[in-house]
Amino acid sequence: MKILRRVAGAVGIAATAVLLGTAPAMAATGTVHTDSGAPLTVRSSPSTSAGAVGTIAEGKSVTIDCQTNGDTVSGKYGTTDIWDHVPASGGYISDAYVYTGSDGRVAPDCSGTTQTCSGSGLGNPNTCAQAVAKAKSRVHTDYDSSYDGWCDRINAQNYGWSASGSNTAYIHWTQIPASYKHPGDTEVPAGGLAYFSNGGAGHTMISIGNGQFLSNDIHGAGTYTQTTIAEIKQKWGQTYLGWAQPWFKINH
Repeated sequence: MKILRRVAGAVGIAATAVLLGTAPAMAATGTVHTDSGAPLTVRSSPSTSAGAVGTIAEGKSVTIDCQTNGDTVSGKYGTTDIWDHVPASGGYISDAYVYTGSDGRVAPDCSGTTQTCSGSGLGNPNTCAQAVAKAKSRVHTDYDSSYDGWCDRINAQNYGWSASGSNTAYIHWTQIPASYKHPGDTEVPAGGLAYFSNGGAGHTMISIGNGQFLSNDIHGAGTYTQTTIAEIKQKWGQTYLGWAQPWFKINH
């Protein structure tokens, strides 16, 4: 997960951050800070194995004209798969080493591309679109004991399973292969599954697109209603971990 960057330990979104789930429309600025104080390597593509095209000195301000997803990196500002394109250097740097004032995206998607949900090769009975449609058909505001505390099972049911195969939402997150996870990324496509940690069982919910999600319990025990990442964080004090493709332990 990315660490909020305006004030150490702060809760909430920095004043300059865009609304979670809303694609930024303009370029942004950031400041490079590495753990060691050494220059940060600029890569030709958003990958730690990509060729170096230059370096940026510790403490230097940079302009970020777009952002994209790539290799997951752990750095001074947490763990993320977000990479920043810095036009002045002609390449990409990991957002894990850039102070931007936000724990999410602050610039447009590079080349206008966005992440998509894909269940390819995962063997789920339902596709991403079918899972979203099923989730929407289950919305209710009355108490239902089968929804009370069963977030991970609800996601699995949306994808056509009776259970997820994992004991808790947090355990599920730790079991998902890294190739299917996007740590710290708040741009969750419809069908993608968002995960949170609270020091215990955690929480998970399905995206229905445009920064909106369907979650149990957030508006009353046993309910299933629309919400956002920001509301889960604020109302429940949960830490956002990232999102993942619909990988379920029951099928692996």
